Amino acid sequence: MPIITSPQEFNVDDLYVDLRHVIDRPLYLKCEGFNFAGSVKLKAAAAMVEAAEAEGALTPDSVIVESSSGNLGIALSLIAASRGLKFVCVTDPRCNPASMRVMRALGAEVRVVSDKDDNGGYLGGRIAHVRELCESGREYVWLNQYANRNNWLAHYRGTAPSIDREFPDLEVLFVGAGTTGTLMGCARYFRERNRPVTIVAVDAVGSVTFGGVPERRMVPGLGTSSRPDLVDESLVDDVVHVAEPDTIRTVRALSSRGFLFGGSTGTVVSGACRWLEAKYPGEDPVAVAIAPDLGERYLDSIYEESWVREHFGELPPDILGT
Repeated sequence: MPIITSPQEFNVDDLYVDLRHVIDRPLYLKCEGFNFAGSVKLKAAAAMVEAAEAEGALTPDSVIVESSSGNLGIALSLIAASRGLKFVCVTDPRCNPASMRVMRALGAEVRVVSDKDDNGGYLGGRIAHVRELCESGREYVWLNQYANRNNWLAHYRGTAPSIDREFPDLEVLFVGAGTTGTLMGCARYFRERNRPVTIVAVDAVGSVTFGGVPERRMVPGLGTSSRPDLVDESLVDDVVHVAEPDTIRTVRALSSRGFLFGGSTGTVVSGACRWLEAKYPGEDPVAVAIAPDLGERYLDSIYEESWVREHFGELPPDILGT
């Protein structure tokens, strides 16, 4: 019986779903959402906070500030609450209302920035606001998930070894690209051990992370309007870009079989299916995809037909599950 004293101590790290009966592709889905933060971001948040405390940058009088579209903000809200610290999350209008409510329930201050950057996204505006806060007072501490090496180290030390233990014959690993912390940590782990694992990054159409053309993106999570400093393309074998209607189609296909996952997971699974169909038609490779989040926080967006029609118009019936 596990007994914990702080919420970040609990995380289910060995749960996989065999998706073959759902998507007709050989794919195991590593579920990262079964913790008190509800996403893979709890690992990075804990690692960054612990490192900042060890370095003396974060003290009991500090105010943590971070830019987040939702999941990392929730993770930091949880950790800040458990440590008695203050936290300010700088987000944008795409953040799910449920995610904002969770952060506020945990005691965080949530600031919504609507200024768009040169690529038509909100990331530049969010980071500019973070910098303004840090310049306004020494108590503000920006962990900077986009450049903080502890972001990827959390997955180099935890997520990747966990996959390696369960799948010693792993051939393909699919990882969604947001800040690219999970992607870079896992890729470095397998590269440094000379494992013949194909690392496939899954990104959103409209993201500029891997040189894509900037376009409107409505589903928070994966993709960026400003390339993260953590990106090292030499560690990635291939990149798949997924359009948001395909994300919606995939999460609804999964939910129709009882698996309620979030938008980031829908994007990763959609990209993995397309890549496997193209590269391994009729074959059965050992393939794993990382599911970053669960679906409850998306009930008002990608699972809500009125929201889908408002932002994407009349989509084909197969996308809406009708």
